[in-house]
Amino acid sequence: MRHQAFAGAIGQDKERLAERFLREHGLELRTRNHRCRFGEIDLVMADGDTLVFVEVRYRRSARFGSAAETVDARKRQRLVKTARHYLQRNPTMLPCRFDVIAIDGPDHINWIRHAFALDTF
Repeated sequence: MRHQAFAGAIGQDKERLAERFLREHGLELRTRNHRCRFGEIDLVMADGDTLVFVEVRYRRSARFGSAAETVDARKRQRLVKTARHYLQRNPTMLPCRFDVIAIDGPDHINWIRHAFALDTF
């Protein structure tokens, strides 16, 4: 149980780091941690006239692969379903995209814009 609490605290810290990074690049926060039965979206941001669903991934070490590599097809499918749920609850005419913030090591941030498309699944 202690490990889960520690991992959760690290995850929240990295999500705050990602949010700060994206704000510094001009994006505006819409919501954090949108949850539904399909999953969770870490950050929903606005990039001008585009709604951006952001998945934040962290890896302390690249020994077993990079943070970006952890966003596999199954994870992408859950993110798309969760985004559709968000859009049903928050209708918009804005175009949407999925970005990944991959954090490797203490603070190496890789921002992958347009990581995949809503119509992929």
